[in-house]
Amino acid sequence: MIPRLVLTLLACGLPLLAQEEKCPLEAIRVSPDGKSFVRGSSNEPFVVWGVNYDHDSVGSGRLLDEYWEEDWETVVSDFREIKDLGANCVRVHLQFGKFMGAPDKPDASALACLTKLVRLAEESRLYLDVTGLACYHKKNVPKWYDWLGEQERWEAQAVFWEAVAKVCAGSPAIFCYDLMNEPILPGKEATDDWLGGELGGKFFVQRIALDLKGRTREEVAEAWVNRMVKAIRKVDNEHLITVGVIPWVFTFGGGKPLFHGPRVGKQLDFVAVHFYPEKGEMAKALEALKAYEVGKPLVIEEMFPLKCSQEELVEFIDQSAAHTDGWFSFYWGKTAAELRAKENPSIAEAITASWLETFQANSNR
Repeated sequence: MIPRLVLTLLACGLPLLAQEEKCPLEAIRVSPDGKSFVRGSSNEPFVVWGVNYDHDSVGSGRLLDEYWEEDWETVVSDFREIKDLGANCVRVHLQFGKFMGAPDKPDASALACLTKLVRLAEESRLYLDVTGLACYHKKNVPKWYDWLGEQERWEAQAVFWEAVAKVCAGSPAIFCYDLMNEPILPGKEATDDWLGGELGGKFFVQRIALDLKGRTREEVAEAWVNRMVKAIRKVDNEHLITVGVIPWVFTFGGGKPLFHGPRVGKQLDFVAVHFYPEKGEMAKALEALKAYEVGKPLVIEEMFPLKCSQEELVEFIDQSAAHTDGWFSFYWGKTAAELRAKENPSIAEAITASWLETFQANSNR
């Protein structure tokens, strides 16, 4: 029996060695059984092998939307290098403050840059995981944003998502919209800070409410997810939607998923979790991962040998393949060769160079 991919290539009139490079890029969707990803109408299985592209180089810290306007050629070069790594997907992180001039006014220049990025992704044949509402650099968070009440803040976030989705709608290069990186909720006591703790000068964790006000955590999370999804679906009914979460089941050693539970996650198309397994705890991480098997595709949206060896992380990838439909690591604008060519590379740079080589060697999954 001739594989469907071969038939597709023949239909395009291309030699097999050309692979799919000149065939139309097909949008990614959930398989008919709801448990994996496939390409467009061809139903070819699709497994994510991607990178987070959040800042430009190890030690620099500039976020993508802080340099893409004046340094576009760097972005083009980085996408070429990401493709050479064997990746098929890029996760980009968009800062709310860079995209919103006022609660109801998206920034035209930021949307123009996003339009260019989508076109670049199409040309590079790289899918985009568009993660939004980032407040990673406090200097870019508008004062008026923090002054808004909960519902007003949600409405401003909905305006952001409608504007972003309007740019992305119709492009086959959009893999998904990730509503927010690692959203959290308040505990029993109210708080006055929308952001979680600082890590390396950035604030990756964000609250969607400051006070439960007698509501359950599920009620708040469900209402927020529904509002964001409604904004996206107003202009884009096709592309996938998810929320990338901290796997609290792994962190706390038990419990059930909140955002990807049956109530909150009913409008989300797949599960996205961020795993950094610790040395000697691969079995624990794999057991926690099973808690996120909810009958939908499951993607490990962040991973890196931060707390374990590279060999252990590869083992985690191998053993999680039975439960997982894709993995994202990181790329920070420098190839392994560039990092190794430095006269005195730091420990972080040496680890990154070695991991990039390992990532590339494992790209044929």
